[in-house]
Amino acid sequence: MIRKPAVAGYFYERYKDRLIEEIESCFKGKLGPGKLPEVGSGEGRILALVSPHAGFIYSGQAAAHAYYALAMDGMPERIVIIGPNHRALGEEVALYPKGEWQTPLGNVKIDEELAKEILAQSDVIRSDPAAHLLEHSIEVQLPFLQYIFGNKFTFVPIIVYNQTLPVAIHIGQTLAKVLAGQRAIVIASTDLTHYEPKAMANQKDGMIIDCIKNMDETRLFLTIGKYRISMCGPAGVAAAIVFAREFGGREGILYQYYTSGDITGDMMEVVGYCSMGIVK
Repeated sequence: MIRKPAVAGYFYERYKDRLIEEIESCFKGKLGPGKLPEVGSGEGRILALVSPHAGFIYSGQAAAHAYYALAMDGMPERIVIIGPNHRALGEEVALYPKGEWQTPLGNVKIDEELAKEILAQSDVIRSDPAAHLLEHSIEVQLPFLQYIFGNKFTFVPIIVYNQTLPVAIHIGQTLAKVLAGQRAIVIASTDLTHYEPKAMANQKDGMIIDCIKNMDETRLFLTIGKYRISMCGPAGVAAAIVFAREFGGREGILYQYYTSGDITGDMMEVVGYCSMGIVK
């Protein structure tokens, strides 16, 4: 079972050589880390990442910061990527259970053993490959992972339509139980404020970033509700926080934040992008 790319040629370049050039421009750009990553042995301090999922021309430089940090920290044994289900198709929490995902950089295998263990431990997370076929939030993370680690890694993709705190806590606790004692990372895919003036987006996104820094998933959801923040993947971020806390996570670190206005010059209707790490 091979999941074909849904947004190649749209969110990122369709052809391998051009995609590599695009990824490298994200790393070397003025809003990116400024240089290409080198994979280190690392100490495995990073337990979770927050990474955006817009087109690479918009959010790629923010995402590059997260993957630059991950490269230096070294390749984890297990990777779970959680994204929002923008299409509202399928199960409320849908896991892709087996096979491979294809990008212009090659195929990446699903960690089928881990997928089975997650499904066995949860009555909320359900197998539903069809729900993933048109969704981009996880797909756009893979080229960055492939650029730094090749196609040697495996992963488990989970998309969430039911964006509520109880569901997020359940996902985080389930992953912590299944991955106990292993070098693992959870990548939460999300954009922040959508289509508001830059000044307002900066203010609202600053509150979200502060919640992640303090690893406070409850305040994250309360803040989103109180200030009507249009962050699209709060459940994945909250699940990553819960997971990281169980693994000894101490704090969230902001790697980069900017808005689409910093790319396009349109400051009236921006989307916010951040990359963050949660570390031991």
